[in-house]
Parts: sequence; C-alpha cells; structure tokens
Amino acid sequence: MIYCRNVHKEYRSGRVSKSVLRGVDFEINPRDRIGVLGRNGAGKSTLIRLIGGVEMPTQGKIVRKMTCSWPLGFNGGFQGSLTGLDNARFIARIYDKPYREMRDFIEEFTELGGQLRMPVKTYSSGMRARLAFALSLAIEFECYLIDEVIMVGDQSFQKKCEAAFFRERDDRALLLASHNTSMVKKYCNRAIVLNEGVATMYEDVGKALKIYAEF
Repeated sequence: MIYCRNVHKEYRSGRVSKSVLRGVDFEINPRDRIGVLGRNGAGKSTLIRLIGGVEMPTQGKIVRKMTCSWPLGFNGGFQGSLTGLDNARFIARIYDKPYREMRDFIEEFTELGGQLRMPVKTYSSGMRARLAFALSLAIEFECYLIDEVIMVGDQSFQKKCEAAFFRERDDRALLLASHNTSMVKKYCNRAIVLNEGVATMYEDVGKALKIYAEF
C-alpha cells in the first residue's frame, strides 16, 4: 500500500508563498485504479510528483510499501545528452535489470527505430512519452503513476498502451491524473477530486465525476 498522511505542499518565491495541497489523506491499495480529477492548477501533477518521490512534501509524510513508477508524463526524468538506449542502460543499472531484455522490449514497444540511438534532447514530446512508457513497463512496478498523458502516437500505438496498462497489468495499482473523464469512468474504481488544495476521495466514481463537472 501507499499512504499519504496530512500531506501539504507549499511553494515559495521570495516572500510570496502558494499553498497547493492542504492536508491530503488517502491510501492506494493493491489493484486500486484511482482517478485524480481537478481543474488546471488544482494540484494533480504536484500530487503525482510527491507520490513518485520527485518532490518532497512541505508537511506530512508519504509511506510507500509498493514499488512506484516515476510519473509518466513528467519530462524531467531523462538525461537529454544521452540516447534513448543509453538512458535505458542507466535505468537498468539502477533497478538491477538485464539491459538486453530491456533494450529488446523498448525497441519493440516504442517503434522508434533508429531514433533510440539519438540524444533524447532531439525527441518530440510524443517520442519521450513512448520511451517513458516502455521503460516503466520494462521495470514492472506494483503501482503506476500517470500524469495527464496516457495515449500517444497513432491509433495502433494508443491501443497498445491501453492494452499494456489496463488489461495486461490489471493486477497493478494505478493513479491516473487526467481530464479524460470517459477514461476515468471506464477504468477507475475510486476517484479523488482536488479543489482548493483539498483532496476528497470518492468510492463512487460516478459521484466524483459529477462533482468534478460542477467545477
């Protein structure tokens, strides 16, 4: 499980401060599919980054008893001067995974061909997303954190992503921050609505979507 306990996040710039999250409390259980709903600027991406360990809370704590992916959709995870495959080699060493197996999977899943041997800084946002998806799937986490972007590329690749996350890995937990209400309704069993820094958990996804629509 993953526990968020009284999590606050505040950003400061000089004497000015902005409170983004205020006393967030919830847990992610194994096999949970939790949608995170909120307007732009409500704190969805911030919450995903905190759970992924990219940032630290200002107050409160996050306890992880499941392995977590990095936030998919987060652009800060790659070394731009390295190639896609070099980034994969580096991540394989961190997670102690066989590089050759990762390379073969990434080449097949991303469909990027020779671009994998080019520096990541030359990639489009869609290409980066393909690489991030493939790397996270190659590691096999117990909980996946997905920030906004879930389907990239052409229709064939979108179907591949959907199958990989929602059918082939339906035994994993997932936290999905998205404006795509139809996807949240289709795949999530619980939902969080973020408003003015407060996170409210709903066991009824339909009710959460109704509240979100009122915003």
